[in-house]
Amino acid sequence: MPDPENFWNSRRVCVTGGAGFLGSYIIEKLQNRKAGDIFIPKIEDYDLTDPQAIRRMLDDSRPDIILHLAAQVGGIGANRDHPAEFFYNNLMMGVQLIHQSSQRGIEKFVALGTVCAYPKFTPVPFREDDLWNGYPEETNAPYGLAKKMLLVQAQAYRQQYGFNAIFLLPVNLYGPHDNFDLNSSHVIPALIRKCVEAREAGQSEVIVWGDGSPSREFIYVEDAAEGILLAAEQYNGADPINIGSGFEIRILDLAELIARLAGFKGRIVFDPSKPNGQPRRALDVSRAEEQFGFKAQIGFEEGLRRTIEWYEKKRKEGSR
Repeated sequence: MPDPENFWNSRRVCVTGGAGFLGSYIIEKLQNRKAGDIFIPKIEDYDLTDPQAIRRMLDDSRPDIILHLAAQVGGIGANRDHPAEFFYNNLMMGVQLIHQSSQRGIEKFVALGTVCAYPKFTPVPFREDDLWNGYPEETNAPYGLAKKMLLVQAQAYRQQYGFNAIFLLPVNLYGPHDNFDLNSSHVIPALIRKCVEAREAGQSEVIVWGDGSPSREFIYVEDAAEGILLAAEQYNGADPINIGSGFEIRILDLAELIARLAGFKGRIVFDPSKPNGQPRRALDVSRAEEQFGFKAQIGFEEGLRRTIEWYEKKRKEGSR
């Protein structure tokens, strides 16, 4: 097993999306691993859908390793309202960056996919070998397929050019610093915000999209960051690898748990006129443990407590 400090301190690393939610945890862990040269391209300076901006970014960063975290993401509503943007922007960012990185002979490329790439009715738990056995759930198919094309590209460029690109499939992330904007957030931050605001306003109910029957798996963002860096340090294979916690929960139970932890004592009301999304999501996480020893460490309830505490603290700071 390589020493993380020796691995990173001798290499320049470029982290696209490094200023974002997951990126902030990746950067902190890279600094703890004594990474000597970290480049974080800001969206204001480099539009990664533009090939010229990518060339300029690569000229400026001169990386040995690229961690490609940058993505346009959102919950069911955002995916439904912006399918073209989610497809085009995510595809263009990844495809052109992989292509130019390969042309420049960059040592290693870590591409992040998404659990949305899996077919709608994948057998549970999702195994990486089932990735192509059907079409993704319709509301997030454009995003999921755009990301899945990076796997095709990574494998093709490895085969033809010997380019060391790996592809990871993280499940839904949550944790402090998440996006709590109800127009674009995922289910956990949306539920936390709704429950906290309803409690503070003395409201009697919280409305939740769908009928509550779908299940989801979530991974605490700090765990996900650790899994990604372990893969960057130790994994050099062509096969995709799931990054998850191995814990599945129904949306109904999730809403009740968040309400309890957030101190909301009213009713949870489900709105079946809104889409459910994929019926079930839970990953087989054995390949990550076998290939680079990754196993999530933060229990789900503990992770939720940390996230709610952070959100409540930020609300208080913002109201001063």
